[in-house]
Amino acid sequence: MSTYETMPFHLETERLILRPWAEADAAEFCALLAERGKGTPTVERIRTAIAELLTATESTGIALLPIQRRDEGDFIGYCGLIIGRSSVEEPEIAYELLRRAHGQGYATEAARAVLDAAAATGRKRVWATVGAWNAPSFRVLDKLGFERDRVSTEDSGEVVWLTRPLP
Repeated sequence: MSTYETMPFHLETERLILRPWAEADAAEFCALLAERGKGTPTVERIRTAIAELLTATESTGIALLPIQRRDEGDFIGYCGLIIGRSSVEEPEIAYELLRRAHGQGYATEAARAVLDAAAATGRKRVWATVGAWNAPSFRVLDKLGFERDRVSTEDSGEVVWLTRPLP
């Protein structure tokens, strides 16, 4: 069992709400994943993935949360903490937005709220891993104070590992 506090699962910023997943998010989550250009998962597969995310949250005390715009109420992506390539003690921040939400500062705003939530758990450091090609994600992480640690090569190409201490 973790010695850390459980991460808050409802976060609000000036423009965004990050909240727990609901089955109703499945269709929009499918649309987000389809934008990757690697096919569209079925809604049923995504419902299963949402159930798996909720189960992981129960066991780890950290969460990947859907992002919705406060005023519009629409789903625009996700942001949160995952184990990913890291550990529950030093989790990885992850975020992805629908293309229509790119370039508006939403990823930075959501990630800043998640970093504050991570610090509230008592953790001292978080990681991020980003494909070497992903310049927009590097801009977000730079704004948040992440620093490059190393580069690894995976089947998908070069992956840059970044880290950030938590206050």
